[in-house]
Amino acid sequence: MKAIILAAGTASRLRPLTDSTPKCLLKIGGRSLLQRSIDALKANGISEIVIVTGYLHEQIESFVGQQYPGLRVTYIYNKEYSTTNNIYSLWLARPEADGEDVLLLDSDLLYDPAILNRVMACSHSNVLTLIRHPLGEEEMKVVTDEQGSILEISKTCNPALAAGESLGIERMSKSYTTALYRELALMIGREGLSNIFYERAFERLIPQGHTFRVLDVSDLFSCELDTVEDFENASQKIKKLKN
Repeated sequence: MKAIILAAGTASRLRPLTDSTPKCLLKIGGRSLLQRSIDALKANGISEIVIVTGYLHEQIESFVGQQYPGLRVTYIYNKEYSTTNNIYSLWLARPEADGEDVLLLDSDLLYDPAILNRVMACSHSNVLTLIRHPLGEEEMKVVTDEQGSILEISKTCNPALAAGESLGIERMSKSYTTALYRELALMIGREGLSNIFYERAFERLIPQGHTFRVLDVSDLFSCELDTVEDFENASQKIKKLKN
């Protein structure tokens, strides 16, 4: 299994913190977000990593090269990072991910590495991590059936019907990634849907018989860093966890 880390975005809402530093290299508790993810991946036996870069990509490549000499890393540069969304970065990873067992991670997450332990140990082939908390319009919400299979995933789901929010860590089987890239070829190549979230592709695959089982990790620490306030709050939480 290989890991795909999407790290192309400019993170404009985190400025000025990201004026000269890519979001994934921001440090919390002495380690960057990317370093935390790579350490967790290595601890779970994943030694092949693909990083889709864009904004300030040279910094990411330099950091990983210096911090992890010998690690098997493939870089894919999204030169359209300023005008596209994460679905396009995922599409660019096709040569490395199509027809492969893949662990997909957003690069802007701060999370307990035990979450990856659970994902890797889960008996289901296709797994999407989920956290339960009060939901609004901004979250990527998930609606499931009684067995925990996803029926709907979008920001426009009715919060009252949603089981929780997608964390941004998914495990996908070879058959799923084959179907996923077939769908992405339509969405990107024919329909020009390059500036949307990749979860739209997940949703379009559901009627075709391809979906995820959710893995509830609400009991473990995680947070997404979208704003300077998020970053400051996360820094305080990490300090408390260490204490």
